[in-house]
Amino acid sequence: MLRMAAVAANFDRDLEADFAQVERLIDQARAAGVKLLALPEGALGGYLLSLDGTAEPPPAFTVDSPEIRRLAGLAGDLVVTAGYAEAVDGLIYNSAVCVTGDGVLGHHRKVHQPLHEDAHFAAGDRFEAFDTPVGRLGLMICYDKAFPEAARTLALDGAQIIVCVSAWPGARTNPDPDLAKDRWKRRFDLFDRARALENQVVWVSANQSGTFGSLRFVASAKVVDPGGEVLADTGVTEGMAIAELDVEQALELARRSMGHLRDRRPEAYELAWV
Repeated sequence: MLRMAAVAANFDRDLEADFAQVERLIDQARAAGVKLLALPEGALGGYLLSLDGTAEPPPAFTVDSPEIRRLAGLAGDLVVTAGYAEAVDGLIYNSAVCVTGDGVLGHHRKVHQPLHEDAHFAAGDRFEAFDTPVGRLGLMICYDKAFPEAARTLALDGAQIIVCVSAWPGARTNPDPDLAKDRWKRRFDLFDRARALENQVVWVSANQSGTFGSLRFVASAKVVDPGGEVLADTGVTEGMAIAELDVEQALELARRSMGHLRDRRPEAYELAWV
């Protein structure tokens, strides 16, 4: 059995405060018996203050920086994923990293960029799964999950669990005063459940909560099983969604009769992959 958790929390430009919160969350997860913990996009340094192309990007550092080593040290025996701004050869990527106390296990650069995010970040160009102590994982970031090809690529690469870290806001126009009824919140939830079900994988979805600049985040961190059923959910508030599942057994049962990966007909999808 694997106990996993997805976090909805607010992170900002104060790196020391971010690390203090990360440490508290890891301690809370460890005390609850969690082995896989997903923190949101921008967990180290926050996200963007707006999506109109005028915001300053978060502080950026390399994947082998002291900051990532510090995150790994805090993770210890847990597998922890977190988002950050990655500096590479004069470019900044919106990235996510997966670590344990032994170091970096996997890494992803956000491929799909909504609105004016490309004014601040370069785009990644691939989706690759990787092995961890809790199983084979895939990473994606926020808007990546709106594209079924992204999750399908990870599933075909053997990902048993896909972790999606986000800074997903509520609607920018005509927002509902009740965040639980917000249409962008509904989309967030629909994508989480659809991507899990269509690929028959475990889906762990972390998100920012609260507000940052002009953005109001929908929180809604959750764990979804391979049948698309939500096992745990924070709702629209800060929190930690914790669920326990025998991952291999859940995948086997979900795929036994109707195996979505097995029953594909790739020759009929040519245009979808162009």
